[in-house]
Amino acid sequence: MTTENSGSIFPLGNMGPSEWFSGEVHIQGLVAPDQMENLYNVGQVTFSPGARTHWHTHPIGQVLLVTEGKGWYQERGKPAQVLSRGTTVVIPKDVEHWHGASAAHKMVHIAISNVQNGSTVNWLTPVTDREYAEVGQ
Repeated sequence: MTTENSGSIFPLGNMGPSEWFSGEVHIQGLVAPDQMENLYNVGQVTFSPGARTHWHTHPIGQVLLVTEGKGWYQERGKPAQVLSRGTTVVIPKDVEHWHGASAAHKMVHIAISNVQNGSTVNWLTPVTDREYAEVGQ
């Protein structure tokens, strides 16, 4: 079921699966791989406050374009970076990371993910509450 996303230019989209996310996350597909010769996938991801991805990697890389709110991006073993409207994140291939909303704000980004052998992502373990709390609020 696709629902409205007040303030955003695209619909909210469908709930993201708990196998990939912690908290309430919605995904709205914008460009499917089969529309672009299976080179990349584009989607809007809306994170409710406190929601986040699990740790994951991308076989060729990903670009995030933050359009609303406040959140976090963290690579394994490095300090977290603040995300806010207008932030662009270039994620190299095979870098283990997570991203999501701050505890007090929602966060929306456009994700552009390259495709390799039919895959855009390798999902790993959830970000623990302790790991999330350590980045700040």
